Amino acid sequence: MLFRPRYTIDTIYHLDPDMLHQMNIKAVFSDLDNTLLAWNEFETAQKMDSFNKKLAQAQIKLVVISNNNAERVGKVLNPYHIDFVAKSKKPLPFAISKKRKSMGLEKEQVMMVGDQLITDIQAGNLAGVKSVLVEPLIQTDKWNTRINRFFEKIIFFFLNFSHPVTFKETLKNG
Repeated sequence: MLFRPRYTIDTIYHLDPDMLHQMNIKAVFSDLDNTLLAWNEFETAQKMDSFNKKLAQAQIKLVVISNNNAERVGKVLNPYHIDFVAKSKKPLPFAISKKRKSMGLEKEQVMMVGDQLITDIQAGNLAGVKSVLVEPLIQTDKWNTRINRFFEKIIFFFLNFSHPVTFKETLKNG
């Protein structure tokens, strides 16, 4: 299904590099706002940096796929040497596919993680990579995301008919 995540987890920070290795994941593509970093609290950057280093030690590349502009994304990520694609136009899959191909990776080796069904999960599913839905780091959103959240409530309503979406501390099928 277009909006059904392959996996759900409470936070990206609970992704275990050993489990990712078992899954043959070579790259974790992630949304930025409310997935890796609280959109209005940059103090969470230390946690992001630590997570990036943990993945790097396991030889897994972290790449941010963001709809934000390069100036905003670069300002946050460049000090931590985290690769990114800005203005990705999610839910379109093209940025994910292009970055995956430029890294020489197969679809099965990439995981797209995000906190929004309409942008992150749909883009990951359309790109054919493993999609992982996380709970937002904080419960507030920028104005444009609030619109998506309204429609997400409707999608969650229908998704929960066939198989409830629950968030665990480890990867579980969505």
